[in-house]
Amino acid sequence: MNLEEYGISKDIFQTIINYIDEVKELFSSEIWENIFRDCSKNEILIFWLLYQRDEVNMTEIAEYIHVPLNTATGIVSRMEKNGLIQRCRSEEDKRVVLIGFSQKGKTQFQSLVGEMMRYGTKVFSELTAEEIELFLKIMDKVKVVLKEDKNKEKASKKVRKINIE
Repeated sequence: MNLEEYGISKDIFQTIINYIDEVKELFSSEIWENIFRDCSKNEILIFWLLYQRDEVNMTEIAEYIHVPLNTATGIVSRMEKNGLIQRCRSEEDKRVVLIGFSQKGKTQFQSLVGEMMRYGTKVFSELTAEEIELFLKIMDKVKVVLKEDKNKEKASKKVRKINIE
C-alpha cells in the first residue's frame, strides 16, 4: 500500500497501528463489524496481525485475539474457507503450520484499510498540527476511560464456584 497516496508518513501509520493494537479489545464486536462489513472483530484482528507479521502460527493468533486455541482454529478455518487466508507448512520445520494472507484476503484488507485511510485523511487534512496533537492526547484519554470501563465490567462478572466433594 502506498501511504504517500494518503499523505501519511510511515511513522504516523505505525502509530495508528500501535494505537489499534492497544485498544483492540475495548470496542464491541458490533463496532468492528460495522467498520469492516462482513468480518467479525476477531477476523479483523487476525488481519491486523497478519499485516504486521506476514505469517503466524495458531498459538500466536490465539494469544493475540485472547481466545482459546480451539476457538482460534475455528475462526481461521472459516477465514480459510472464505478464501481470505491460507495455511502452509513452515520451510524450517514441516511440523509447523503457518497462516498467511491469500491474495483475496490481502486485496480485501488493503481495500478496507484504504477506505479507512481515505476517511481519516479527509478528517486530518482539516486539522492543524496543534489540533492533531490535541486529538492524539484526547484519544489517549479515551483509551484510559475505555480501559477503566472494561476493567469494571470484568470485575463485576463473578465466577460462580461449585464445590466438588
